[in-house]
Amino acid sequence: MVDIIKPWAHIEDEFDGNEMLKRIERAGRTCYKSEDKITDESAPAFVKKIMSMGHESVLEHEKVTVRVVCDRGVTHEIVRHRLCAFSQESTRYCNYGKGGGQITVILPCFDWAKHDHDPLYREWLTAMTQCEYTYLRMLGAGASPQEARSVLPNSLKTEIVVTANLREWRHIFKLRTSKRAHPQMREVMLPLFAEFKERIPVVFDDIEVEG
Repeated sequence: MVDIIKPWAHIEDEFDGNEMLKRIERAGRTCYKSEDKITDESAPAFVKKIMSMGHESVLEHEKVTVRVVCDRGVTHEIVRHRLCAFSQESTRYCNYGKGGGQITVILPCFDWAKHDHDPLYREWLTAMTQCEYTYLRMLGAGASPQEARSVLPNSLKTEIVVTANLREWRHIFKLRTSKRAHPQMREVMLPLFAEFKERIPVVFDDIEVEG
C-alpha cells in the first residue's frame, strides 16, 4: 500500500544569527577600512545599510544548509538554482522494494487532495497505486532500481540537502515564495522562509511574502 506523507523542510545547521551578522560586518568593513567602528551592537545596522545600497556580495560569506522532503517535481525546480550544493536521494541506487516493498509519495496541496472522496484524489491515488505495483513487479522480475525507476511518479517522495550562501537564499525566497511559484513549491518554501527570518536578523526582513 502506498505510503502518503506531507512535505517539510528545515534548517540543518546550528548557528547564531547574530554572530553571522558580526562576521558579515567584519568582512564588509574591510572594503572601507572602518573596522574601528565595530561594536557589540553595530552589525545589524551595518548589514541593513550595506544591503540597502545593493552591496549584497558581502552576504556570500555566510551559508546555510537545509533538508527538504518533497516530491520530485519540486526538486526538479530547486536544483535549477546554480549557486547551491545539492545532495539528493537517488532513485538509481535506492531500492524501494526492500523491507516491505512500498513507495512513499507526497500528498499534493491542492483542494481536491484534502478530501479522500474527491474524484480527483481517487484518480491520483489510483495512479500512485498502479505506479507502485508496476515498480515492484519490475523489481521482482529482475529489473534493477535504475531500470524500474522509469515508472515512478512525479509525486514520489524525495529528500534533498541544499547548501547556499545568504545572498542566494534571498534570491531563492524571492522567486519561490511568490504567488507565481508552483503551489507545492510555496508549501515548502513559506515555512522555511519564516524559519530563516526568525533565526537570522535583518538579512531577510525586506522580502515581502504575498498572501
